[in-house]
Amino acid sequence: MTKPPRDKFYKTALSITRIIGSPASIVIHTIIFAASFLTVWLGVFSFDRMLLVLTTILSLEAIYLSLFIQMTVNYTTESIVEVEQDIDEIQEDIEEMQEDVEEMSDESEGKTLEQIHAGLQKLMQDVERLQHRPQ
Repeated sequence: MTKPPRDKFYKTALSITRIIGSPASIVIHTIIFAASFLTVWLGVFSFDRMLLVLTTILSLEAIYLSLFIQMTVNYTTESIVEVEQDIDEIQEDIEEMQEDVEEMSDESEGKTLEQIHAGLQKLMQDVERLQHRPQ
């Protein structure tokens, strides 16, 4: 589970990249482009002026989007590093548990062998007694 962003800049970057990556963003950009060309058709702006304004706006948008996306990548990278550290700690805990289980298994195996050995000795004593018993 990732931690929430620490400050407003990360929250803003995450929000903007989430919005830009949505279908609504495609619709909004399409409307803006269509409106830009409509202003030329209606004679509000000349084609050259509209392209100049549109190009400037798109360039600024691209610059800011790349900054926000990089901030999001940085935040995600930090989150991944934290998750990797958590996974490493969990792996170490699991390895310790496995060692404990193996030790317990070895101890119980030793007890079982001891019990079998004791049982065999008793059985051998019983066999000797039966062999030496007068009939």
